[in-house]
Amino acid sequence: MSVFTRREFLERGSILAAAAASLGLPTVRAEETAKKGSPNERLKVAVVGVRSRGMSHIGTAEKGKASGFLDPDNNCEIVAVCDADSGVIGNAMKKIQETQGAEPAFVQDFRKLLDDKSIDIISIATPNHWHATMAVWAMKAGKHVYCEKPATHNVHEGRLMAEAMAKSKVMCQVGTQSRSNPGMRDAIKFLHDGKIGKVTLAYGTCYKSRKSIGKVDGPTEPPKTIDYDLWCGPAAKLPVNRKQLHYDWHWTWEYGNGDFGNQGVHEADKARWGLNVGLPKSVASLGGRFGYVDDGETPNTQLSLYDYGESQILFEVRGLETKDYQGAKVGNIWFGDKGYVVCPNYSSGIAYDPDGKQIAKFNGGGDHHHFRNFVKAIRSGKASDLNCPAEEGHFSAAICHLGNISYRQGDKTILADTKLYFAKNDKANDAVARMVAHLADNGVDREAALVLGKKLKFDPKTEKFTEATGGDVQKANDLLFREYRKGFEIA
Repeated sequence: MSVFTRREFLERGSILAAAAASLGLPTVRAEETAKKGSPNERLKVAVVGVRSRGMSHIGTAEKGKASGFLDPDNNCEIVAVCDADSGVIGNAMKKIQETQGAEPAFVQDFRKLLDDKSIDIISIATPNHWHATMAVWAMKAGKHVYCEKPATHNVHEGRLMAEAMAKSKVMCQVGTQSRSNPGMRDAIKFLHDGKIGKVTLAYGTCYKSRKSIGKVDGPTEPPKTIDYDLWCGPAAKLPVNRKQLHYDWHWTWEYGNGDFGNQGVHEADKARWGLNVGLPKSVASLGGRFGYVDDGETPNTQLSLYDYGESQILFEVRGLETKDYQGAKVGNIWFGDKGYVVCPNYSSGIAYDPDGKQIAKFNGGGDHHHFRNFVKAIRSGKASDLNCPAEEGHFSAAICHLGNISYRQGDKTILADTKLYFAKNDKANDAVARMVAHLADNGVDREAALVLGKKLKFDPKTEKFTEATGGDVQKANDLLFREYRKGFEIA
């Protein structure tokens, strides 16, 4: 394997093409594709990461609740469970054994799965820093991939994933499951059909209460059951400076992407989908971590603006207690010149005319739709059947990463100095005022420190920053990629 450093990424203007060429990914043989093309042929699955979200990947065969790979409609068999922590696999092993009648193999080191020619699918539900590396390795080995959101930990990984899928001819579905929910698909079609006129603004909301993760005096010991070196994988092997290793990695930059890249990526995906856009021309983000002092590094309050020329995305994260906005707490609102659509969850939506009168309603969903869509694409051999292929997942994760980069390059000020951060953009500045009022409702003083992120111009074609107002564009571009530890290089 070879590795691109951040410096090489910046110096090589043709790195996107070079990276794709250097992957050396194999093409699945035609006879193998044909073998698994029939619904009668059982697909063999390895699920990686089973402490939390991976249990949904495993799913259930229970009548009326069938989901995940145990859903009988998928005709799959889970042959392996993989996790760096052997202490968290109990529930997964038991559930699979009870459903299938046979316990799967346990494999602690993901890399051993790649050499098993009997495995057709690798389903990834690890911490974010492992997603893209595992996905690229698996596709290179000829495996189909279901990858949990966000697809990536940084922007450039997404381009490598998309190139890997294109060259390997395997299927790679990213787990933003709203893409397959009938109610959400109907709502987006309503938008695309022009039923609320020209839509120029999507407002994504991630208003999910997050409590303090506490504060430690020094590093804590990883569980005895974990191979911590494997858990860190491509990321730096840092001391565990938080009370719990698991889950709270979301709030540290080395392994997670904050709630924007955790819960918010679902809504960023839908915001972009509704506008029918890819990557933006510019980004600006502000926010901070308010209401408590803990070991978390990422903001629990954040507002980001993305400009696409004819349309914009405003995205807001609130981790403290709050009311909804236009009926959405974790959802989206699309504003058109003939009305607006509110989607308050993964699978439903309501359309209104300009006066607020309901004109349409959309319902229907469940995780099983997304897994079934993935398996259908494997059997058809058509990437066009996928509802969220690698590149779509890349674009949506990149929205979160670009906002976080703007924030991380920012300067500290106080809440009272946020007025007109977004210049003459009334909608965005109104959102800032509402954010400040929300923080005041939670007892946050107007003199509290806040980060005003750098305003960054972005080229969607090269997927690099071109200008950083008042900042260093090279430093911003550095954050589009990362250094990978030896032995865990992505390509």
